[in-house]
Amino acid sequence: MRNVITAATALFLLLPNVSYAQSLPEFHISRAQQPPKIDGDLHDEAWDDDPLVLGDWLSYNPLYGTKMPQRTEVRIAYDDRNLYFAFHCFDDEPDKIRTTISRRDTIFNDDWVGFSLDSNGTGQTSYHLIVNPSGIQMDALNTSSSGERWEADLVWDSAGKLTDDGYIVEIKLPLQSIRFGGGNDVKMGILFWRRISRTGVSSSSPDIPPGQWVFNRHAHLIFPELKQPRLMEILPSVTYSINQIRDTSNSWGGAAGKSDVGLSAKYGITSSITLDATINPDFSQVESDAFQVQVNQRFPIFFSEKRPFFMEGMGLFNVAGSGGDGNMVTAVHTRKIINPSWGSKLTGTAGKFTFGVLNASDASPEDLGNRGALIAGKDKFFNIGRVTYGLGESNYLGAILVDTEHAGRHNRVAGADLSIRFKKRQQLSATFLSSGTGVSSDGSANHATAEQVSYTYSDRKYAVLSQVEHYGKDFQMDTAFYNRTGFTSGWGYGEVNFYPKDTNKSWLKRANVFTWNKYGRDQIQDGNEPFSLAGLRLNFTRQGFFRIDTGWGREPWAGKRFNDGRVRAQGNVQIFRWLNLNGNFSNGWATYYDQVNPFQGRSRSGGLGFTLQPNQHVNQSVSYSRVGFDRASDGQRVYTVHIVNLRSTYQFNRHFLIRAIEQFDSSRHRLLTDLLASYEFVPGTVFYAGYGSLFEKRDSAEYLTTSRGLFFKASYLHRF
Repeated sequence: MRNVITAATALFLLLPNVSYAQSLPEFHISRAQQPPKIDGDLHDEAWDDDPLVLGDWLSYNPLYGTKMPQRTEVRIAYDDRNLYFAFHCFDDEPDKIRTTISRRDTIFNDDWVGFSLDSNGTGQTSYHLIVNPSGIQMDALNTSSSGERWEADLVWDSAGKLTDDGYIVEIKLPLQSIRFGGGNDVKMGILFWRRISRTGVSSSSPDIPPGQWVFNRHAHLIFPELKQPRLMEILPSVTYSINQIRDTSNSWGGAAGKSDVGLSAKYGITSSITLDATINPDFSQVESDAFQVQVNQRFPIFFSEKRPFFMEGMGLFNVAGSGGDGNMVTAVHTRKIINPSWGSKLTGTAGKFTFGVLNASDASPEDLGNRGALIAGKDKFFNIGRVTYGLGESNYLGAILVDTEHAGRHNRVAGADLSIRFKKRQQLSATFLSSGTGVSSDGSANHATAEQVSYTYSDRKYAVLSQVEHYGKDFQMDTAFYNRTGFTSGWGYGEVNFYPKDTNKSWLKRANVFTWNKYGRDQIQDGNEPFSLAGLRLNFTRQGFFRIDTGWGREPWAGKRFNDGRVRAQGNVQIFRWLNLNGNFSNGWATYYDQVNPFQGRSRSGGLGFTLQPNQHVNQSVSYSRVGFDRASDGQRVYTVHIVNLRSTYQFNRHFLIRAIEQFDSSRHRLLTDLLASYEFVPGTVFYAGYGSLFEKRDSAEYLTTSRGLFFKASYLHRF
């Protein structure tokens, strides 16, 4: 590891010598005399000026460098309260434009247009705002360490309208919703993008070459004078629920009602530093987690965070090298804070520094260490600090500190990470984490480290990725989500891309041949892990995608070695504007992960799903998964699991929807039904009313309702 740190330090010292020629445009934005009405109509005085001179829009996904055949005009204005954006998206075939009236962040398969805005101009954080032709919003917080995180919802306004020559989108972005340094000649980074659904191609201006991302390609917006209004907002919430449970004698207990009142607040300490605080917060999950196969899983199953307080700004807290094929999914997974009674969060920028501090108290923490009665009624405290120093564009040097305290047990982690790009197409990242975990009652303490180094090269034709990582046996990080510890491994990925001669007319957009090879040593399971994989990936029009691969290798478990290999296929296609189909299949060797008596098996799994959108208001999605496992020695069936997830939504308008969910898991003998009515005026100002029931199979052959309940939630966001 000393060599890794030495190399990273040397690279850091060389960074001042790394420079890239920039030829990205600058746009000087004029103040609007009258604010435009956000209604999808461009006859306002604010839009009288000529559109920005952007040049050609070039494709970036799934192919690069093809000129977008449809023209897009962009106009921008501002005043003391808001930034305004207008897009006129021309289309030669307007009747083929796909748009839906749906809930927020669910318009990936539609036509859409939007932008990436680096409001601080640091190359570390940007806001991604996207709108479809019906005015439905999609937004994300993008950071150099975490990429796009779609969980956070900003407060902004949008409108869209279909026209005879395409569609129009208008956006109003309040200055209170973004962070920037005010003053004269304020400079922000900007990149525009547009997706045409029927071709499945996304394009941008400026272009995004392979191996680069928005921080490398932002153009510049210059505002003569821009000051951020002081941010002050409060968010009171009220929740009331009634629950009833059937006991083991199949008799219903009494209905238990529970009410909660909470308060959250946000205060802009400066124009770029914000403090969030909450007391007795409403952390109820309105959305149910989709059922997944949980039988015979070697690694834990990841469920995304869905609670608003934690979702906002969480991309700041991740470290380099996590996600993807790495062992660590995220360094801070806030679902490990199960039932917080209070929380606070300080985030912001100061010069080239970007930082975040998160504190919370969990009233119902997980019992790590199996201490039982010793932790009864005692809260667990989470303290997390993160800082990055921007080295230009998306390059940064970062540090993270984590401390959790619970009834005499502590877990403390300190670490540093580095991410830099060379010559635009190459990226190197390195992370070092050191943990110490102990219990004060017996004076015991365990110390261990975790390290990773990864390298990426990518251009239009080729891509190479590799990572080496090590996790010590005693490494622990209470805030993180990772698969395992006590192993060392390295893997490499390579791909070659092929494109048709005329990508605008061809139904095949890209063919991709790839291979992935890994070798590791698992200290806990006492064995080596070789694995190789080769495959083919195809991208088509109508967002079509097909992948087939085959893998072979060995894996250790409980001191034994088992075959690990399979053939797998998966695909997706927006076959019509109103129908999306997807499916997957896998067949091969598998291991039965029993600590005492593991054995070799064969597993066959598959799944089918579709999303039906007969009109702009109705959405019906259905998915079915099946897994069968047989003992390899005699072919005896060990288990079969069926998972069904159904979701039916009727969206009256962009604010109001009703939704029904049914989920079935045969392995756990459970059927969940969930009904919800939701009205969201803006993020934060919402009203929910719902009913849920759980059916379980007990001793009898039939399913019985074992729990049921009603809940109501209302919250109101007020900005001063």
